[in-house]
Amino acid sequence: MKILFFITEDWFFCSHFIERAVAARDAGNEVVVLTHVGESANAIREAGVRVIPLQIQRRSFNLLREALVIYAVWNAYKKERPDLVHQVALKPILYGTLAARFSGIKAIVNAPVGMGFVFSSRTFLARALRPIVQLALRSLLNPPGSKVVFENSDDVEWAVSSNLVRRDSAILIRGAGVDLVKFCPRAKATDLPLVVLSARMLWDKGIREFVEAAAIIKNREIPARFILVGGVDTENPTSIPEAQLEQWAKDGVVEWWGHQKDMAGVLGQADIACLPSYREGLPKSLIEAAACGLPIVTTNVPGCREVVEDGIQGLLVPVRDADALAEALAKLIADPALRARMGAAARARAEAEFGLETIIYQTLKLYREIAP
Repeated sequence: MKILFFITEDWFFCSHFIERAVAARDAGNEVVVLTHVGESANAIREAGVRVIPLQIQRRSFNLLREALVIYAVWNAYKKERPDLVHQVALKPILYGTLAARFSGIKAIVNAPVGMGFVFSSRTFLARALRPIVQLALRSLLNPPGSKVVFENSDDVEWAVSSNLVRRDSAILIRGAGVDLVKFCPRAKATDLPLVVLSARMLWDKGIREFVEAAAIIKNREIPARFILVGGVDTENPTSIPEAQLEQWAKDGVVEWWGHQKDMAGVLGQADIACLPSYREGLPKSLIEAAACGLPIVTTNVPGCREVVEDGIQGLLVPVRDADALAEALAKLIADPALRARMGAAARARAEAEFGLETIIYQTLKLYREIAP
């Protein structure tokens, strides 16, 4: 079987899908990736997966440019003639399903992965685009013969109740999975609690609320360090300017470590993981933190609450509420025994539900069912 992944960014493929692609190849399938080529393309090729370059921009709304992208996708599908396409995020789903329709490809796996900026942001642009995108999804998200993979149960119920997806076509696969050997609990080297937020530096990841909560805790003279880990993403409409991140660090409220390749090493230094996001699919940063045995403070929103049960693996707080976030973080900072108990529960849940092998098995099983 020939499997073609269509995804906008090569780095996102590397961080969330490359293990599944390699497993599919090792199972005897031919695997190719249609994506925008950046710094991660060589890593994909070195893994034995062929890359097809595509000039696609996540932020572009130029109708002529987007029409040319759709034509390029159709041309790639027609040339490659895959048995199955796995399309990740909104643009690939919309453009790819159109291309598949005119290329005779029936076996389609669509993966919205959190629904993106259009459904999580409150900006005028997002609100204006939402009904248009939702209308397009009604005809393109779940065509005959397709399956739609969601990362959390909230998104499954929303899509089914909104008549975007047929119930029997909705598949729940919880995220990208985590390597439970690489990401594991480690002894801490310092007594000063370290609170880590790992994410792309986007406003809708709750970065502002994290910084405000850190300031509240520091004003109470509670000793702790607050670390932002992640790079800027200028292609995302909610990207935080690098100058703002540097200013926060200069003010001494938080530290910004930028993008880090060794996240297992970073989380091995941490005492608490935090992600006050506005909406997620299934945040990889949280399942990595859970695997490392860290207690988690996150928001009570789709995706985040799929990882954390309030009071068990960590604490859930209201979205966009810096005061509540500060209270939850302060509670864990002050109570090492509570951190240890919640961290152990987080590790147990990661082992039971989020292991990489589990996610690979579920994905390959889906491929065999949809394109036997």
